[in-house]
Amino acid sequence: MHRKSLPLLLGSVTFLIIIGFVMLFSTCLFSAHADAADGYKEAKRQAVWLLVGLVVCWWAATTDYRFWKRNHWLIFGGVCFLLVLCFVPYIGMEINGERRWIGIRPFQIQPSELGKIAVVVSLAYWFSRYPDGGNHFLRGFVYPLAIVGLPLLLILFEVDIGTTAVLSGTTFLVLFIAGTHWKYLTGLAVTGVAGFIGMMSYAPDRMQRIMAFLDLEAHRHGAGFQQWISLMALGSGGVTGRGVGEGRLKMLYMPFAHTDFIFPMIGEEMGLVVTLLVVLAFITLVVAGFVIAFHAPDRFGSLVAVGLVSFIGVQAFLNIGVATSMLPNTGLTLPFVSYGGSSLVIGLLAVGILINIYRQGNAEEAGNGALVRRQRITPRV
Repeated sequence: MHRKSLPLLLGSVTFLIIIGFVMLFSTCLFSAHADAADGYKEAKRQAVWLLVGLVVCWWAATTDYRFWKRNHWLIFGGVCFLLVLCFVPYIGMEINGERRWIGIRPFQIQPSELGKIAVVVSLAYWFSRYPDGGNHFLRGFVYPLAIVGLPLLLILFEVDIGTTAVLSGTTFLVLFIAGTHWKYLTGLAVTGVAGFIGMMSYAPDRMQRIMAFLDLEAHRHGAGFQQWISLMALGSGGVTGRGVGEGRLKMLYMPFAHTDFIFPMIGEEMGLVVTLLVVLAFITLVVAGFVIAFHAPDRFGSLVAVGLVSFIGVQAFLNIGVATSMLPNTGLTLPFVSYGGSSLVIGLLAVGILINIYRQGNAEEAGNGALVRRQRITPRV
């Protein structure tokens, strides 16, 4: 299974990127931000980001993954600095009431995407340094949470609740795999849910999304509009879909059809079969990533691989859950599929790191196997 994990991983990612570009060309023409002179401007921009992402992926695949361990404090500090810049006037950009971006239009980056890498690397470093700290309250629970707490709070204050939820879920999974005691994890889960509810009570627009989730039909003309249209798109596509380019609900009915809600557009134009293949691709990606993690050469590589596939899998789960009205609206993109340069580049960076971990794990197993064979054929004196 380990030898098949990399082809499965790369096959899944390739399939998702292809589906994403097909749907991006189909939907971006009707985007609310579409350029009147060039309706495919966003698709072309995404193609440029893809080239950047492929270069980053190649670099990560050919760079020893222990590079991230040696430079973990530099990475952590740099990401926190970029997150702070989101709140600096004339550098940070406020879009739809959220300060997630830095740069100058149309060129901007989303530092919270880099935060995913920083959180994963920081947790993996800590638990590789203290491999037996899982049952220790301070080393196995308090200190690692304190480390990742800073970027999580900065992202939360950007009003990026979706990314905060992704990183919280990723942190929980890494703590679980690292061996943190179940009592501490249970307390963390209860506290997290209580904190989420309390936070929603102080954010009226987010609370409206919760109410819309609980009674979608009653809020279909307000906070639940996107999810209502999403269900209509999935239902109208049937098993085989209307055909690529033939979707109707993308035509200025569905806001952000090429970003947060691209999954129902796939359902309308390509049908149930392709949406299930998209879900299967994410499941395959996560399973392949965990197999790579279990065959990593050391604990750091194993935990990094777990963290990388966790944030991809958690984000995909949340996005598809929102699109199918199983979860409240979180405003998250679908990894490798939705429009978004920062998300695509960071996703491909994660894939590159996984490739390097696979290669080194494979080489170590091959070396150990050769050593065993030599020992078996060495005559005893």
